Amino acid sequence: MQTVILAAGQGTRMRPLTETMPKPMLPVGDRPLVEHTVRAAVDAGTDEIILVVGYEGDVVREHFGGSYAGVPIQYAEQPERTGTASALRVASEYVDDQFAVVNGDVVYERESLVDLFRSGPSIGSTRVQEPSNYGILEVGDGAVTKIVEKPADPPGNLANAGVYVLPRRALEHLDVPKSERGEYELTDVLSRVIEDGHVRHVELEGWLDVGRPWELLEANGQHLREIESNVFGEVSPDAKLEGRIVVEEGATVRSGVVLDGPALIRSGATVGPNAYVRGPTVVGKDASVGHGVEIKNSVLLAGASVNHLSYVGDSVLGRNVNLGAGTTVANLRHDDEPVQMTVNGDRVSTGRRKFGVVLGDGVRTGIDTSLNAGVTLSPGATTEPGDVVTRDR
Repeated sequence: MQTVILAAGQGTRMRPLTETMPKPMLPVGDRPLVEHTVRAAVDAGTDEIILVVGYEGDVVREHFGGSYAGVPIQYAEQPERTGTASALRVASEYVDDQFAVVNGDVVYERESLVDLFRSGPSIGSTRVQEPSNYGILEVGDGAVTKIVEKPADPPGNLANAGVYVLPRRALEHLDVPKSERGEYELTDVLSRVIEDGHVRHVELEGWLDVGRPWELLEANGQHLREIESNVFGEVSPDAKLEGRIVVEEGATVRSGVVLDGPALIRSGATVGPNAYVRGPTVVGKDASVGHGVEIKNSVLLAGASVNHLSYVGDSVLGRNVNLGAGTTVANLRHDDEPVQMTVNGDRVSTGRRKFGVVLGDGVRTGIDTSLNAGVTLSPGATTEPGDVVTRDR
């Protein structure tokens, strides 16, 4: 089995995080998002990985090199991101026989992928609550008969999960026309494969589409709830660790700290003194959480600093963010409605009663800054002392 992993996109819905980092390399726990996909494919028995890269592709190449856990990796360059079918087209020269295609921004349980690999030709599926937001599968006698894209009147709630096992002859159908949104869609290729013959569907467990910042938070939470506690770094005798906690080698947890897991403190990070971190939270490599700071259900990327008397909840802080003393994040609306964010110019509900902020790399806030729920700050943005930020910057 060869596995083609689609990891060329920038991930505009994940901005501002992806203005300086490709979405596949955003962290989920202790590794990039796409590494979870690669690892699942390897564990499921794939013999070769074909990574389709594009935006900041060198970052992906540098991370993986030529193999992963002994499984060789080849790279296919997609210079123009014109859709998933064109991504498969650039990978097609490496495909020898039946092969898998996996979106690089989806997480799921390994056992589900094993079942999918054994059942090809097949399409991974998952049950969703809002089927009009997805491609929905029509099935009969155990086979997929049709894919209906984002139907106004859905025929069911069984959604296309973005994971497939296809016969090599599927590559004969890559000459699909552009869709209404101006892209060459893999779902149009799948429709032709379905017309060719029997295609099974396999329901995937633990499936999560990680396309927007709050889904990145959910993916981290899902991962951290499964970690095994390990303490390799330096932990003060009077620090209190509860629940699932990992303190990596080279990390420091100082006196008076309470870690209420699940939580991951990465190498080079410092927490405390007298800080409260409650999970699920990742404190990234070389990040700093200082005196009197509370961090709740958040992801701090490498080098982020929250050092003095601040609160950060349900938020994602980019690399080398620095929050001035007393910076406070709001993460709850007074009317208890779901927090909204602006995604690609549209106001979108996060579906979460609690959600804080998303700060791009290098953001710096002045002392006593207040950040409203759902606000995003672009890379390098700053605030003045005492600012109350209620709109994106």
